[in-house]
Amino acid sequence: MNQTAIVTGAASGIGLAIARRLSKDGTAVALLDLNADKLRDVAAELGNGAIAYLLDLTQSDAVGGVISQIGEQFGRIDVLVNAAGITGLTQTPTHEMPLAEVQRVFAINFWGALHTTQAVLPYMLARNYGRILHIASIAGKEGNPGMLGYSASKAAVIGMTKAQGKEYAETGITVNALAPAVIRTPLVDALPDAQVTYMTDRIPMKRCGTLAEVADVAAFIVSPGNSFTTGFCYDLSGGRATY
Repeated sequence: MNQTAIVTGAASGIGLAIARRLSKDGTAVALLDLNADKLRDVAAELGNGAIAYLLDLTQSDAVGGVISQIGEQFGRIDVLVNAAGITGLTQTPTHEMPLAEVQRVFAINFWGALHTTQAVLPYMLARNYGRILHIASIAGKEGNPGMLGYSASKAAVIGMTKAQGKEYAETGITVNALAPAVIRTPLVDALPDAQVTYMTDRIPMKRCGTLAEVADVAAFIVSPGNSFTTGFCYDLSGGRATY
């Protein structure tokens, strides 16, 4: 495929699955995460063409510095996949949700994605080509009760996608989102059983999605062949999304 990609949250879950798939397709991948041990293991697993960068996405200056290193090392940045994210507190109604908790979730889920996007866009604009994929959630479309920070932050990610898709539509850069329902990841496994049951019961297929299914769709979204879709939020919900 001869592309270079940055994947955030690459040490586990959806980010790891996408990084593995892109690497398998021949893409050189820069792996970004805060988990140093897992990140090192992933880089070793993927081998040549995979480089690990320890990074706190909430720090815009640090993000800019790392993106500059990646640009210098790879010589180009074709793809950005923003997969880093947290759920924050669950099963907590709005009137009991600490404001600091909502801010913490937004700092990673929304601001982290914005920081990386702002940093990579100049590289993409210089070549009139780029593929940006924000991992959103069905919660960003429908809202999950008891998950205020997560639902609102993912809604913000979808809104950002639509705005950016229009802004760069004539530049050869596409910006899209992917909204999964429940995918079996460490993040989901850490949720209370009642929360997972609530979400899974609403899926017409009556099952969780798989990481392989996410990676397959993501690989298409960021491929050169997906050139006429931008500002769009792809459904990966087993039939749950109805719009």
